Amino acid sequence: MKRTTDLTHGSVPKSIILFALPLLIGNIFQQFYNVADTAIIGNLLGDDALASVGASAPVCNLLIGFAGGLTNGFSVIIARYFGANDEKNLKRSVSLTYMLSAVTALVITAAGLIGLHPLLRALNTPDEIIAGSESYLRVIIVFSSLTVMYNMLAAMLRGIGNSRAPLYFLVISTLINAALDFLFIKVFGLGIPGAAYATAISQGLSVIMCMIYVVKKCDIVLFRKSHLILDKKMLADLFSTGISMALMFAIVSVGSVILQSAVNKLGPTIITAHSAARKMDEMFMMPMSTIAMAVSTFTSQNYGAGKLDRVRSGIRYALTLTTIWSAFSILVCIVFRRTIVQLITGTSDAEVLSTAARYLIWNFPFFFVLGVLLVLRCSLQGVGKKLIPIMGSVVEFLLKILAVVFVTKQLGYFGICILEPVIWILCAVIVVVDYFLFIRKPYDLRTQPYAAKA
Repeated sequence: MKRTTDLTHGSVPKSIILFALPLLIGNIFQQFYNVADTAIIGNLLGDDALASVGASAPVCNLLIGFAGGLTNGFSVIIARYFGANDEKNLKRSVSLTYMLSAVTALVITAAGLIGLHPLLRALNTPDEIIAGSESYLRVIIVFSSLTVMYNMLAAMLRGIGNSRAPLYFLVISTLINAALDFLFIKVFGLGIPGAAYATAISQGLSVIMCMIYVVKKCDIVLFRKSHLILDKKMLADLFSTGISMALMFAIVSVGSVILQSAVNKLGPTIITAHSAARKMDEMFMMPMSTIAMAVSTFTSQNYGAGKLDRVRSGIRYALTLTTIWSAFSILVCIVFRRTIVQLITGTSDAEVLSTAARYLIWNFPFFFVLGVLLVLRCSLQGVGKKLIPIMGSVVEFLLKILAVVFVTKQLGYFGICILEPVIWILCAVIVVVDYFLFIRKPYDLRTQPYAAKA
């Protein structure tokens, strides 16, 4: 098994950190995809174009979140077989992952193209920016299969402990994306769609590089025709785990799409400010989500190997890391929030800057709670507990609907600012309770198909 990392042995902190660091760097460059679009569009095309891309962001996040969640769910099963040293079933799970990912790509593309315009209308996207939003999203949707393919390959590599290779390809494609953004918008004058084409081309290059690497260096995540067996139990396990994580991401993203409809009613200035604040928010959330992703693979491999003590130790260490990062994020937010927002957007509009800063000052202090939520939610998925994380996502979804219907009508943008901290607290309570139930009575690994063989 070349180019793999066994997370079931050695120091727990060292295993998590060494696995998480490439993920973190990769996520930074992934964010640069979005920041490059935002910065170049804001500086070259103006605030209305920036608002168009900002209004489309929740829809993009919905598509990407569903695809990423699904493939990460598949990789959880692959990681368990890897931890159990069961190469035969690992290969079979890999073959079914390719098949399910191909079906997902077709469904996302078809549904996205059919529902794009009605969705933007349903979101109350202002007339002056809806054309720009639609032109950007149409390109993203047409090439969404590339997003699914990259997420699938990267997730499978992470499942077998290889978090480095996807990073290398992502760094290269991100730099290409930034160059193409400038070329298509400034030189070729393609406007907003130019940024979308740049993203699609660079994403395609990531897929090509990743596939070449898999063929030459890491054929454990390739399969032969003999491995493609429609094992109903394995197919159901892959699908249920994948759809569980996908729905978790998708429900959250749908809630954000609904929330965006409330933001859109507040006008282009608020849309621009909210878009910029969310960019900064997402950048500082990224290390916590990276740690959560790392501990998901860590717990899955160790659960497959039957090492519950390492599962518990990994979760405790991940929670310590997110707490440290939360304290740092709050300090940066207090001191530099307006400066960072201005750098992201390129705007000097005082109302945009003050509105974005207000959103951040209400969100960042609750990062401590968000860290607990993310780590426990992903860890529970890693040990096969699917229902409670979804329930937490449903609570988040319902509260965002409530906010659109009632809260924003009474409190305006202030209601948007305080909504997510309230949601994080309620959802964290749910997953904390489920985690302690798991600790008191973990699954009997002898009855599980992933238990390490004697």
